[in-house]
Amino acid sequence: MKGLGFHFSSLLGNASLELWYFTAVILMVGWLDNPEIAVDAVSFYMNLQLWALMIALGFNAAISVRVSNELGAGNPKVAKFSVVVTVLTSTIIGVVFTALILVTKNDFPKVFTGKPAVMKEASKLGYFLAATIFLNSIQPVLHGVAVGAGWQLLVAFINTGCYYIIGLPIGAVLGYKINLGVKGIWLGMLAGCVLQIIILTFVFLRTNWNKEALKAEERIRTWGGSEEPQQSSSEHNMNE
Repeated sequence: MKGLGFHFSSLLGNASLELWYFTAVILMVGWLDNPEIAVDAVSFYMNLQLWALMIALGFNAAISVRVSNELGAGNPKVAKFSVVVTVLTSTIIGVVFTALILVTKNDFPKVFTGKPAVMKEASKLGYFLAATIFLNSIQPVLHGVAVGAGWQLLVAFINTGCYYIIGLPIGAVLGYKINLGVKGIWLGMLAGCVLQIIILTFVFLRTNWNKEALKAEERIRTWGGSEEPQQSSSEHNMNE
């Protein structure tokens, strides 16, 4: 159970990193000059993008379970195919929501506020919200793939690097030093998300799924208490 405890703690850490990141972004907006309007606009936009994120998180959970099950069953080709289908499906849904935001960016802020100044600020940030929703239709799915394949520690390092070492500093420089304000801080957030997608995509494309299936079966034997090596179903699949 030692290995299971490590994976659970890694998952909890990853979830906390992402939650704290969005909180940090809102706090950074609050440190701008005259932040009241900006905080109002960013706060309900964050809530809106989190609602859209729920769909991608559903795919995250589904692909995580599917990849782990298929690798454990020795079906690396099925695991890889499932990843491709899930990423494409979530991306298409993300494109639909992105288009919806772009079409209604001047109107839907009225649902959240009646203040003209806040509505004007929210309309200016519509493109940033659309980009965030699109990227968040991809990133959580790739994150789920990594978790399902047992790469929790790798994901923790990627999250930390992209969000806290890249995203927040870039946002701070653009927002405070270059005086882009909310847009600069949001650009930093987008930069961290884009970098994370690029890295996870590279890892996925470089992955030897046959080897990952063998590693999964080894973990099953270890956690199941079986020390006797047995004929691997993934070895059988590789020989077909």
